[in-house]
Amino acid sequence: MRFELSSGGGAGTLLHWKLLVAEPLPDSSLLGHLRKRLNQLINADLPYSFGQ
Repeated sequence: MRFELSSGGGAGTLLHWKLLVAEPLPDSSLLGHLRKRLNQLINADLPYSFGQ
């Protein structure tokens, strides 16, 4: 997992995350599951661990 921060133009910051996997690449079904689960962990569950 790699997180990248960049300028959002104004006063904001953009966060991009990338899932890095070794060869062979997962099939599309597993890849979709991984994306959905990581999205849930990062965008929904993580803020709760900081009381937001």
